[in-house]
Amino acid sequence: MVKGSFKRQVEVGRVVLLPEEGNKLAVIVDIVDHKRAVIDGPTTGVARQPYSFKRLVLTNLVVKSLPRNAGSKIVKEYVEKNNIVAAWEKTAWAQKLKTREVRANLTDFERFKLRKLKAQRRFALRSALKEAKKSVKA
Repeated sequence: MVKGSFKRQVEVGRVVLLPEEGNKLAVIVDIVDHKRAVIDGPTTGVARQPYSFKRLVLTNLVVKSLPRNAGSKIVKEYVEKNNIVAAWEKTAWAQKLKTREVRANLTDFERFKLRKLKAQRRFALRSALKEAKKSVKA
């Protein structure tokens, strides 16, 4: 494989992320042309629809052996059989998105508490580092 080549390909069964839909997951069911694909997300509440490649993000997850142009019922079976949603929740990408959402919904007081906890952590780290440097010099 040539260095710098694409790692994710548009294919039937590829799991995609829809940022405009609130970071919901869907599966590519069929490829319409070089600009659009038909997606379906029966387990995440995404309706079956043609979707532009510009508006979706390819993930590393693929639903294995999904038949082309499969119906919503079949897509749901394959997604559940391959535990796609659970696999997505384990990824660092999904956890980062969840963290961003939680941080965005913090109240003023929660942000204040977070700032104080970070200051405590920073103080403890710097104190420990200072002690370690002293013990190395002595």
